[in-house]
Amino acid sequence: MTRIKAPRIMIAGTGSGCGKTTAVCALLQVLVNRGYDTASFKCGPDYIDPMFHSQIIGTDSQNVDLFFSSEEEARDLFARHAKQVNVVEGVMGFYDGRTMDSDRASAYHVSCVLKTPVILVVNVRGMALSAAAVVKGYQNFRPDADIAGVLFNRATENSYERLKKTVENECGIPVLGYLPTDPEISLESRYLGLITASEIEGLQAKMQKLAAQAEKTVEIEKILALMESAPDLEEKPLAVAKRGNFRLAVARDKAFCFYYSANLELLEGLGAEIVPFSPLTDKELLDCDGLLLGGGYPELYADVLEQNISMRENIRKAIEGGLPTMAECGGFMYLCRDIAGHAMCGLFDTPVRNTGKLTRFGYAEISSEENSLLFAPGTKIKGHEFHYWDAEDPGSALKAQKPAGKEWRCGYTTDSLYAGYPHLFLPSCPEAAERFVDKCLEYKERRAAR
Repeated sequence: MTRIKAPRIMIAGTGSGCGKTTAVCALLQVLVNRGYDTASFKCGPDYIDPMFHSQIIGTDSQNVDLFFSSEEEARDLFARHAKQVNVVEGVMGFYDGRTMDSDRASAYHVSCVLKTPVILVVNVRGMALSAAAVVKGYQNFRPDADIAGVLFNRATENSYERLKKTVENECGIPVLGYLPTDPEISLESRYLGLITASEIEGLQAKMQKLAAQAEKTVEIEKILALMESAPDLEEKPLAVAKRGNFRLAVARDKAFCFYYSANLELLEGLGAEIVPFSPLTDKELLDCDGLLLGGGYPELYADVLEQNISMRENIRKAIEGGLPTMAECGGFMYLCRDIAGHAMCGLFDTPVRNTGKLTRFGYAEISSEENSLLFAPGTKIKGHEFHYWDAEDPGSALKAQKPAGKEWRCGYTTDSLYAGYPHLFLPSCPEAAERFVDKCLEYKERRAAR
């Protein structure tokens, strides 16, 4: 174990929609433009914000989640992926944790565990002295919160200096700049969060315009100084033993794009060669020993998925033939009979429909009473559900339990299949990843013996 210097900052917010992702993207693009080797991290289970980060910095962004991971595991993950400069994006409001009355797994909790200074993003549109009241409330709510600066969103050039002076006088911490209201640099939203990065036309040009604005109105040098003030961390390598080599086909396109980087890192460490393919455009499943169908937006591309008959039939036959498969949320929906009337793979004879509301939303611990691909009896894996579209029969092979105690049945399992709405965080149960890998290696051996 070695100690490393990991200059870092957290960009947190007063709540969802305050502009923290816009601020993070602006800062990341500025740092990349200035030639810094940059890493990014996202608090919580969200997939979409890290996709924006990755488009800017060119490598996978990491989720730091204190429901999925212990404090030590979260520090290890951060230190393992830290670079010359590091930006952490908060989740929801700064103190919002895994239950309504808790700050556990909140951005605040992560900032304490990672010993990271925090810049609080405040949407000040329509505010004057009240902005100081908001900042002071966040400062004082937890005495150990390291809120080291404030960034205004949706401020105007005319009001900024007066508002900055007011907040600094009242709160005693620096205001480090502002971003104005500008449709050309705003990031659009959809029901699961932001529009995904791959869907935004001219994303790089938009990010460069955002960075140019930040260079004008955000005090980048002071932010860099705050990063440097963060204490050193201990770096511990990922302890995983390779079990053999195999090809893992991973669905990667606009319909299937939600993956935890830590899951893929663990599977690669165990021996997976990640081979991406597209259920939207490829005509047949590539040669592989295992299959990963992640979440995403299959409902938006249901007509295109339906038209790709050869791929649908190819995947169904491969799974029925024993190809080890994990299908999460959107990937599970793709295996159902239909999505809003559009034919899918038909592995499960159940339709999928839009409920118009979040269904079984939030963190859960997933467990099983029976043996299956991932689960030994009593095995528990941390996971998360976040979807508006629901299957008429979402399965009942597994039990899901929220931190507050609510339970429900979910998922379909066999000795070669996991399919269900929960997104699973495999590092929370490495044995499940090992079971999956061993099954992929067995399948490879059977294919070679034919």
